[in-house]
Amino acid sequence: MAARILRFRIAPDPPQRLDKALARDAPAEASLSRTRLARLLSEGAVRVDGATARDPKAAVNAGAEVEITVEDAVESPIGAEAIPLDVVHEDADLIVVNKPAGMVVHPAPGSPAGTLVNALIAHCGDSLSGVGGERRPGVVHRIDKETSGLLVAAKSDRAHHGLAAQFAAHDVERVYAAVVHGCPDAGDPRLLGTRGVGTEPGGVIRIATGIGRHRTDRQRQAVLFHGGRHAVTRLRVAERFGRPPAAALVRCWLETGRTHQIRVHMAHAGHGLVGDPLYGGRRAPSVKALGAAAAEAVRTFRRQALHAGVLGFVHPVTGARLRFEAPLPSDMARLVEILRGAADGPDTDP
Repeated sequence: MAARILRFRIAPDPPQRLDKALARDAPAEASLSRTRLARLLSEGAVRVDGATARDPKAAVNAGAEVEITVEDAVESPIGAEAIPLDVVHEDADLIVVNKPAGMVVHPAPGSPAGTLVNALIAHCGDSLSGVGGERRPGVVHRIDKETSGLLVAAKSDRAHHGLAAQFAAHDVERVYAAVVHGCPDAGDPRLLGTRGVGTEPGGVIRIATGIGRHRTDRQRQAVLFHGGRHAVTRLRVAERFGRPPAAALVRCWLETGRTHQIRVHMAHAGHGLVGDPLYGGRRAPSVKALGAAAAEAVRTFRRQALHAGVLGFVHPVTGARLRFEAPLPSDMARLVEILRGAADGPDTDP
């Protein structure tokens, strides 16, 4: 297997630990994350002043000569597939795409091919410098198969590590558009009486619960108040549809990013997403409130009406603040257009 040799010296005032000194001083163009450096240390691929170094806690002096043998990234076992992509941004370290509804993000037993990762491997080709020693994109977050919208993937090991750290620290801006049954109202006693639901200034509704696997249905997640993973969703109504309001367009932004989080939280609040087959979004819409055409559009919508429309983060290599927006896809845009004509028209928040 081909390999490259990195040679550099430890700069003045090094950290007390070797692993931290390597992370600080290794050439940026090598795109080595701390995780990858730790693995190279354990594999005996690091030499300091001519001696193999394996202890990440070892002391190191300024001026020490470091040599790291980095084997070229191996090809991923995941196959490349020439699937068209809506690329919103791409550079040497990462790529942002607008995923269509119906596409799985990562291969799994039920979806071994035709995924976003298959498409990214084909699209990026040799520009994938390797993640964890493998020539593949680094996926740090996912959106459901039938959810559309923005997703970022790393093309280098360093970018993968940096993006993962931002997602773990909840420092990434993620805003979703959703069409829901009914209309969440910050003054609704029923909603405010729902455990885990509260309000914040500006008409913002905050839902904070645990989320974990459903006890009897392995396909679903469930709200939990003992155990599960902490999950926080904030939302604000953008438009109300019908007289009285029987559907709404809401903006949801995530503090955390748990599996099915928005879908589970909106169902818990009594306002499941239109079209959601798992969490009660197939309920009959009110013909009286919406009119026959809008009610039929809601009833026949073929997926959960959810779109990841805003994604913002700090570039893990350059430090630049990036923010991307993707408009509603055609199916959701058409649904909203029909709902705007419901009954006496929309009631829009200022």
